[in-house]
Amino acid sequence: MATEESERFDQVDWNDLSRSGRFDLSINSLGMLLTTLPLALLGVYDWQFTGRRTPTFEFIGLDRGLETIDFFFIFTLLLAFWYLVVPLYQNPRMTRYYWKEFKRNRPAVVSLGWLAIVFVGGLFGPLIMDPPQQELLIAYQPPVFTSVVDTTPATCVGEVVSGQCQGTWQHPLGTTQGGKDVFTMIVYGMTISMQIAFITTTIVAVIGVTFGTLSAYAGGWVDEVMMRFVDIILSFPTFLMFLLILYIYGGGLGMFIVVFSLFAWGGMARYVRSKSLSISEEEFIKASRISGASTYQVIRGHVVPNAASSIITNLTLLIPGFLLFEAQLAFLGIGDSAVPSWGQLISAGRSDLSFAPWIVLAPGIVLFLTILAFNFLGDALLDALNPEAEAENA
Repeated sequence: MATEESERFDQVDWNDLSRSGRFDLSINSLGMLLTTLPLALLGVYDWQFTGRRTPTFEFIGLDRGLETIDFFFIFTLLLAFWYLVVPLYQNPRMTRYYWKEFKRNRPAVVSLGWLAIVFVGGLFGPLIMDPPQQELLIAYQPPVFTSVVDTTPATCVGEVVSGQCQGTWQHPLGTTQGGKDVFTMIVYGMTISMQIAFITTTIVAVIGVTFGTLSAYAGGWVDEVMMRFVDIILSFPTFLMFLLILYIYGGGLGMFIVVFSLFAWGGMARYVRSKSLSISEEEFIKASRISGASTYQVIRGHVVPNAASSIITNLTLLIPGFLLFEAQLAFLGIGDSAVPSWGQLISAGRSDLSFAPWIVLAPGIVLFLTILAFNFLGDALLDALNPEAEAENA
């Protein structure tokens, strides 16, 4: 019985799995360092030696460029790979157990499949598909298997049957008022959604986890001051701050991510603080302190790894809010209209809803399914990784 209890995720002494000194690098950290170095060098090259209109990869003959936000996105992907995916491979027994628990939730499994499609589409779609181009002559083409009055589009790409312009596979989800392919815009919108999801959660996790653990272990007046600062952050009018920055510096996806991430970590900090205080009472933490481990070693080697499941679950449930808020801002016309997000596409089609509803419905359905999938995924992770929470809810 004692053996089974010691193997629970939230009770594991992770130093038994991977022992490392203060300055030793684990395989994961070494891999992260080796893969981040070329990315950093490429970023320096792009910043110092290429102009704004010069593609990043022109030196190897590719007409492809990377924006600043793309570099941060790739960095967060590397973090997710080395510190989420690789540990699952390194601990197959634990992975099999949690997958067994996770797949009991059928909607969550379907949601994971949908999010995998969004992730792959967002990651590789822009590499194999040209950006959506404006072609006014083919504006308002209907989706495949549907039709509109042949006077709606300027030129019907498909067949005209009984005065109805038929949709074609050339534009499976139709086109916008500017003749842009809706399917292509949705695929490019997948990239925007994944950038929001990965970058915001990374910023929130880094600040929230650091602030929460330091507050828990500092205690006393330091803890009190830090928590009052969190109260200020949580009560701060983020929307008004975004409008102010938008007025001064202009809008953009990067600005949205930075502003809302910097004001969204307060809840994570409180959660991590509470979890850290709970974990600090466990016997293996007390034993580690008695054995001479420093506070840094206790936090890095015990507290954060054992709170990881709760942190991941909490972050997953934050993502839908970010996606929905970006869509709301885009719908209100606030932000960068050049960013091909789902919210911008919905905003662009709202004036044509009466005769070209597909411009709004297609991205709206994709956005709805993605937000719903993240919610299902978060609930399933909560049940699989936190059995105590499941027992409390039962």
